[in-house]
Amino acid sequence: QVQLVESGGGSVQAGDSLRLSCAASGRAFRNCDVGWFRQEPGKERVFVAGISYGGGATYFTDSVKGRFTISRDNAKNTVYLQMSSLQPEDTAVYYCAANTQGYYGASSFKYDYWGQGTQVTVSS
Repeated sequence: QVQLVESGGGSVQAGDSLRLSCAASGRAFRNCDVGWFRQEPGKERVFVAGISYGGGATYFTDSVKGRFTISRDNAKNTVYLQMSSLQPEDTAVYYCAANTQGYYGASSFKYDYWGQGTQVTVSS
């Protein structure tokens, strides 16, 4: 079993940066691929970025390419989402998710474990 806890959200101005953290419990996390998703009020949860269990492969949705990076420190059981040049359209609740299926893509139903989310608000 893997439990995930996100942190690092907050309220910022357009152009600012934030780093989200996803801290996991359980040694199994080292074998998990991880994704970040976000959800705006009244909308579906959408994929933002993913990283393979070893950290060697990453994947981003087009809207964040060049602005967001994803990384992990398996010694700390933590995955990070570094967000730069934030825009108001990045405002959402951000969730991290993990799975042991070797998948770090955009299909949310393939993820087994989810955190509770952290709010990111970007004002213009």
